[in-house]
Amino acid sequence: MGAPLALIRELDSTISHASDLRRAAMLRHLTDLYLLGAEEFSDDEIDIVDDVFVRLVATIEESSRALLSIRIAGVAKAPPKVLRMLACDDAIEVASPVLSQSEPLDIETLVVCAAGKSQEHLLAISRRKSLPEAVTDVLVERGDPQIVLSTARNPGARFSSKGFGLLVKRSHGNDELASCVGARADLPPQLFEQLLAAASQTVRAKLEAEREHARDDISRAVSEVSEQIASRAAITRSPAFAAAQIVVESLDKAKQLSVAKLDDFAKAGRFEEIVAALALMANIPAEVVERTVNDTNAESVLVLAKAVELPWETTRNIIALAARRYRRSMADVEKAMASFQRLRPSTAQQILDFHRTRKRPSSRTQ
Repeated sequence: MGAPLALIRELDSTISHASDLRRAAMLRHLTDLYLLGAEEFSDDEIDIVDDVFVRLVATIEESSRALLSIRIAGVAKAPPKVLRMLACDDAIEVASPVLSQSEPLDIETLVVCAAGKSQEHLLAISRRKSLPEAVTDVLVERGDPQIVLSTARNPGARFSSKGFGLLVKRSHGNDELASCVGARADLPPQLFEQLLAAASQTVRAKLEAEREHARDDISRAVSEVSEQIASRAAITRSPAFAAAQIVVESLDKAKQLSVAKLDDFAKAGRFEEIVAALALMANIPAEVVERTVNDTNAESVLVLAKAVELPWETTRNIIALAARRYRRSMADVEKAMASFQRLRPSTAQQILDFHRTRKRPSSRTQ
C-alpha cells in the first residue's frame, strides 16, 4: 500500500483541524483512493482506512454522507465499520443505498436497523438481493403493509415458520398480499390451506389455479430429468463408448491424442470419444467426465479443460457439443470465457485431485 497508506495517515492527522469543506474534500479523496485499490488492501490496511472513514463521517454534513453511501454501497470489500455507521444513519438518504444494496453489511446490523429505525429504513432493507430469516421476522412484524408486501415479493427472502405465520395473518383482508404470499413456492402446505380459508373468492380461485399449474410443471420437469439421467447414465456403459475407448487408447499409445484430435471429435459430434479422451487425459473416471460435460453449469467443464490445458476454442467446442446433444441454450457460453481465462491450472488440478483419489489407478501409458 505504501504511499496511499502514508496519505491516509496524513488525512487522519488533519481531520480535527480541517473546515467542513476541507473534510468533505478529504472524504471524496479517500473514497477515490479506496475504490481504486480496495481489492489489493489487506485486512489490516482496510481496518486503518475504516477508522479514518468513521472519523470523517462523524464530522461531515448529510449530503456528503449520502454521496459516500451511494459510492460505497456496491463495493464487495467495503470497510465494515463505516458501512454499519451509514446503515444506522437516521437520514434515509444516507442509509438507503447501504441498507438496500451492500452485500458485506452484516446481518446483526440489519436486524438492529429493522428493529429500531423508520419505516423507510425497513422498506430499503426489504429490497435487498437476499434476506435471511432473522431479518424477515422483524420486517413482517414491524413493517407497514407496503414493507410486508415488498418483503413477500422478494425472491431472495427466506422466512421462518414464525415469519410465514405472520405473513398469513397479515394477509387477511389484503388480496394483493394474500396473492403474493400464496404464490410463494416455499410457503408450507398447512399455511397455504389457512391462507386459502381466509382469502376472498377471487384470490382463492387464482391461487388454486396457480398451484395446479405448478404441480403440472413439476411433474413434467421430474419426468424430463429422469429421462435425461437414464440416458446419460447409459453412455459410459454403451457399446459405442466401449468402441470409443479403444480408439482413444490406440491414439494415446501412438502419441496422437492431441488438442487437435479433441477438436475433430467435437466438430464431428463424437461425444463418446470426447468423454473417453478427457477421462484418459485427466486421469479420472469416465463417469465423472460424463457428468461434468453434461452439467448445465459450464464452469464444471472449464475446470476440467483448464486442468488438461485445453485452449478456449477447444473448450467452447466441447461445451457446444453437449449443448446440442441435450438441447440446451448456448447463450451463456461466451460469458464463460472470462471465467476460463481467470482460472488457474493449479486450482483446476486441485479440484480434479479429489476425483482421482476416488478411482482405481489409471492404466494410461506414461
